[in-house]
Order: sequence, then structure tokens, then C-alpha cells
Amino acid sequence: MSRPDAIPEASLPELAAHPKVDLSLGETPLERLKNLGSQLGISLWAKRDDCNGLAMGGNKVRQLEYYLGRGKAEGADTVLITGALQSNFVRLAAAAARRLGWQPEVQLEDRVPKDDLFYRVSGNVLLDQLLGARIHYFPQGENEAAADRNLDEIAARVRGEGRRPYVIHLGIEHPPIGGLGYVEAACETRRQLQRLGQELSHVVIPSGSGLTHAGFLVGARALGWQVPVLGICVRRDAQQQHQRVLRRAREIVGLLDIKLEISEQDVIVDDCVLAPGYGQINEPTRAAIRLAAESEALLLDPVYSGRCMAGLLHFVEQGRIPTGSEVLFVHTGGTPAIFAYQSDLSGPA
Repeated sequence: MSRPDAIPEASLPELAAHPKVDLSLGETPLERLKNLGSQLGISLWAKRDDCNGLAMGGNKVRQLEYYLGRGKAEGADTVLITGALQSNFVRLAAAAARRLGWQPEVQLEDRVPKDDLFYRVSGNVLLDQLLGARIHYFPQGENEAAADRNLDEIAARVRGEGRRPYVIHLGIEHPPIGGLGYVEAACETRRQLQRLGQELSHVVIPSGSGLTHAGFLVGARALGWQVPVLGICVRRDAQQQHQRVLRRAREIVGLLDIKLEISEQDVIVDDCVLAPGYGQINEPTRAAIRLAAESEALLLDPVYSGRCMAGLLHFVEQGRIPTGSEVLFVHTGGTPAIFAYQSDLSGPA
């Protein structure tokens, strides 16, 4: 249900209570994808969060503005983060640290069963190195709690060196501060649509850690905007992801300290293009990446945005997004990972 005092100008003043640093170039574009939309029989828009300006961009810039806002308020001079070997979050955390004059310490997890040379040294790994991040390797990939514990051990060593670390934990037991960035993104998107006089029937968004999906959902509902937000699973099956996003959304409501009920029905997730698992490319994703590139010169990555587009195509094919719908695709970036998946993406279609 919506807030009774939904704010007509599509802003939430409650966000101002949370410290934030400026890492982007302002609003990201809302782009009409005329060619691809015409092929699909829908009106298709892209929210271009791959264009937000920091080190090849991506959705995590918005999350980092709030995480590092808190770190700055605490006097931090070092950021620590954990993620998969080709993590966009890790790359952008290292970039944000450099922008702020901090030292990045990053932990790369062995999360994807992929050992080819491009994957291990190109893409985000190369950018982590160029940014001068101190890289730590962690041999597990599906144990968030263990990865966070190891990150805390690294933080203790950093303190022993006389530095002041701020740790961005991955696990569900830590507050979803980064989700505030996508509450703000929902407000920004709504304002852009209002300026255009445009309404939407669906928003399609990748659903991984859950903070992008949950944050956008909370922002929309807090504004009284009832558009369905369809989350495409990129890491967990739909049952697990539904519970994660619901929990995260309700926690974000708590961070904002607003009266808003996020129901189980508000959270929509689908794992139709998840197999064989996180970071492992499949044929629907490969086809979606090629289609977006050939139709719109829109570059999608194999882990998040490409999978999300594959899910959108599946929804259209199955009639879950009907002909004539007005659809927003949230492009979360991830462009550097294209180069890490060269062996999967190169060659004829």
C-alpha cells in the first residue's frame, strides 16, 4: 500500500537524514529503445545507470554514495569490500575510494566455476589492479558470513597499520544502507517520467544482493507509485530471492523511518534465466546481449544486465508483459565484465 502523504514532486526528504558523498555526474539518462521496442511490440525505455560516470559506471555507484557517506562521517580513510572475482561492486568501491583519497582493500571470492585466462585477469580484475587496490583472495563463494568474517579480520590488520577502515559487508545480517541509493533512483526516475508525461506498466530490474531491487521498490511505493517491479534473479532461485528482497525492503523502510507496508505481493521475482547459476552464461543471456547490441548499440554484461534483458524477453514471449506495454529496463551496468567473458561471447551468433 502507498503512503497516505505520497509526495507529488517525486522526492523523499527522509533520505536527507542519511550522510552521502557525491560520486556521480547527476541524473542518469532515461533512453527510449525504439528499435528493440518495435521488435518486441512494446514501448521500451532504459534507465541508463551504466552512464553515471565513475570508472565505467554501474548501479553500485548509487549504493556507494550512501555507504561511503557513512564511512566519511566516521572518519574512514580505507574501504574494504568483498565480491566475486569479476565484481562490479568491488571495482566501483575501489574507484570511489580513490575519488575520495582513500585506500581500497578488496576481497575477491571464488564464486564462479570459470578458470579461463580472460575471466581471471581481464575486465574488472584488471581495473581493480589499475586502481591500485590491495587484493585479497578468498577461496569460497557461497558463504556470505565467512566472507564477511574474513573481511573483518583484514580490517583488524588495517587498523593495526594505523588506518581507519570502513567495511562494506555482503551478508544479510548487516543493514542495507546501499538500498537507499535505489530509493533515490526511483524518485529520480519518477521525476523524469513526469517531465515526459510518461507512465509505465512494468519496471524490469536485476535482483542479486537485493538492494537495487528492494530500494527501487520501496522508493516507488513510498511515492505512491504502484508500478510492478519485476526482479530477474541473477544469483538465487526465486523462493530464496523473494524472502531476501522482502526482508531488505522492509529494512530499508526502517532506515527511512516512514510508515509504509511492503507486502509479499509487492515483491515479484523470477528465476527463468538463472540456470546454470550466478556468473555462468546461458543461451538466453548470450542472445539478449547480442540482440541489445545489434538493435540499439546497447552493451550489456553477462552477469546482471544481460540476464535481466533475457528475463524481459522471456516475459514478452510468454505474454506476462503484453503487447503495447510501457516497460522500463533498469540498466545496472557491468560493462567491464564483457571482456572477462570473451570466450563465451566472441565468434558467430
